[in-house]
Amino acid sequence: MNRLALSGALAIVVAGTASVVLWRRSHEGTPPQFQTASEAPVAASSAPPSFTGWSDPAKVGKPYGEKVPGLLTFRGNPTRTYYGTGPLPRSQPSEKWKFPRTGSMCSTSVDEKGPSQWCGSGWTGQPAVFEREGRTWVVFGAYDRKVHFLDAGTGEQILPDFPTGDIIKGSVTVDPDGYPIVYTGSRDNYYRAIAIDRNPPVELWKLSADAVKPTKWNNDWDGSGLVIDDYLFEGGENSQFHIVKLNRGYDANGKVTLAPRLVFNTPGWDDQLLKDIGHGNVSIENSVAIVRDVVYFANSGGLVQGWDLSGLKQGRAPTRVFRFWTGDDTDATIVADEQGMLYVGSEYEKQSARSKEVGQMMKLDPSKPDNPLVWKLDDRPRVPAGIWGTPALYKDLVIFDTTGGDVHGIDRATGTVRWTLRLPSGQVWQSPVVIDGVLVIGDCLGDLRAYDVSDTAKPPGPLWTLKVGGCIESTPAVWKGRMYVGTRAGAFHAIAA
Repeated sequence: MNRLALSGALAIVVAGTASVVLWRRSHEGTPPQFQTASEAPVAASSAPPSFTGWSDPAKVGKPYGEKVPGLLTFRGNPTRTYYGTGPLPRSQPSEKWKFPRTGSMCSTSVDEKGPSQWCGSGWTGQPAVFEREGRTWVVFGAYDRKVHFLDAGTGEQILPDFPTGDIIKGSVTVDPDGYPIVYTGSRDNYYRAIAIDRNPPVELWKLSADAVKPTKWNNDWDGSGLVIDDYLFEGGENSQFHIVKLNRGYDANGKVTLAPRLVFNTPGWDDQLLKDIGHGNVSIENSVAIVRDVVYFANSGGLVQGWDLSGLKQGRAPTRVFRFWTGDDTDATIVADEQGMLYVGSEYEKQSARSKEVGQMMKLDPSKPDNPLVWKLDDRPRVPAGIWGTPALYKDLVIFDTTGGDVHGIDRATGTVRWTLRLPSGQVWQSPVVIDGVLVIGDCLGDLRAYDVSDTAKPPGPLWTLKVGGCIESTPAVWKGRMYVGTRAGAFHAIAA
């Protein structure tokens, strides 16, 4: 193996100023890049933590930390298994407010198909809902190129919109440690940290999709980042996975500060994947998940990876400990259960032999890296088919939807189909939400539907249907029984009994 000398530089933009950080190649091909970050002082604790790794599997299904009450990131926590607090209504709810009250959130964006108008919010688009200074906030990015900061009770703006240079497709993340920071990506090339302790909100830092080399595909940021112990973990459509040491703090005036440093990045692909798929679309569009000391993510080439983070704080580079190929575009976020098992949904577009072999919903056991497939479910009635939405865990079930409109309840242990719902829209990309025995799922006819799944052995009974209007691709956030969701029709809605 050839060892390469210093061979390039990357630029990180901090408060609008580019600073140069050197990176070093240490392996053949397209290797990870790593640089040790100086550690910020850690306050002493009176009681040692019961778990010493990055993400305790015992907290599957529980909130993201204890410092900020709320739903703070896509699917709520590092294992992507927390959906908010109920009770969800069992009788017909209604719209309490919508934003904006007149007009629509729209803008023009250019992709590989050319310019087109985008309205509202779409996949994944889940808002954050959280408590701050005696008020419940709702924060989300939308297709009008803005991050919005609303009062959850009234829909009134708490802060002015924060503008970006292009549409925002993914879900924001709110700092789980109480720092007044919102993290979000945009199609304008940047992943940002925005301070919300001042009016108007202020950009503290942004990471360019071109800050690392090599890159593939494009410069969008769909994934919802995770912040744990002052480190930010984020994958990009530049096809790279990034770790940033944030170095959060406060200035003399009590305003939040950052001194970020990119300490690790690695391609989301490898040479074998490029050989197997025959194209370069290997973007990371899902949100990374972390269980124990391993971070997991997948890409549009179908490569699922796990990287060991156990030595990160001591200055040791993460190492890859898990590799699995689904055979097709895998944009749904990986979900981990209490045993560290992974639930991976994949699309069916390329009609590859591999995707026919391993199916479109998979349960993987990463402790058996040579043969991790526990069970699989096929979904290939047409092309395209498969799964865009992120699965939900509820009791002994994994619940997920297909782009063809089916919603399945699967026995988590065996992979047996317990029940299937057929939605009439013909396209479902939303991630299902399950709280206290109530399943909520939206479709592209603009209907939000609820079902009783409290008895997991029985087929779900319908509870209600609410016509919201516009394709509902975004995943609802639920907090204290109230639902918040945007649609492709251009508006954002608060819904409750």
